[in-house]
Amino acid sequence: MFHLLDIIGTMAFAMSGALTAMHKKLDPFGIFIIAFVTAVGGGTLRDVMIGRTPVGWMLDVNYVYFIVIGYVFAIIFRKKFDRLKTSLFFFDTIGLGVFTLIGLEKGINIGLHPVICIALGTMTACFGGVIRDILCTEIPVIFRREIYATICILGGIVFFLLRKLNLDSDILYLTTSLFIISVRLMAVKFKWHLPTLGYK
Repeated sequence: MFHLLDIIGTMAFAMSGALTAMHKKLDPFGIFIIAFVTAVGGGTLRDVMIGRTPVGWMLDVNYVYFIVIGYVFAIIFRKKFDRLKTSLFFFDTIGLGVFTLIGLEKGINIGLHPVICIALGTMTACFGGVIRDILCTEIPVIFRREIYATICILGGIVFFLLRKLNLDSDILYLTTSLFIISVRLMAVKFKWHLPTLGYK
């Protein structure tokens, strides 16, 4: 289940990046670069911070293949995604849920404190999108009013609470990812957001 979620998350974020790049009218190479950094950016930063080098996608070429598949799929079916923002949001939400789990698991595997594991999960899920948005000259979603990183943190808390119940790992992964995806969908539907701060 964990490996399957990893594949789904990689392809989902690659498609999210490709759709964003197409919205900005980039050329095919530019679209591929945005798709690639969206898919592996958060994981690369996480691996560097925990001293796991070479980073994950360099050790397993299958990640590159999955990114290429997501990239090609997004280009071929771009006309089917008639509601580009809806499609982008959907794939980004799937990636958010899955990559949070991956970051949590990496932290647990090297014996880090749960708080640090949650930080790694949030970073893994969010920073590919941060790099995508910066390269596409957008203010990253994580810094705007929309609840984004907060959902990853909540998902991490739910993960560790459920982990105390000694649930089967597949059920634990699936439940946590569905929680993150569901909360983000509800946050957008009901317009939940954090307050903005500013001054005159």
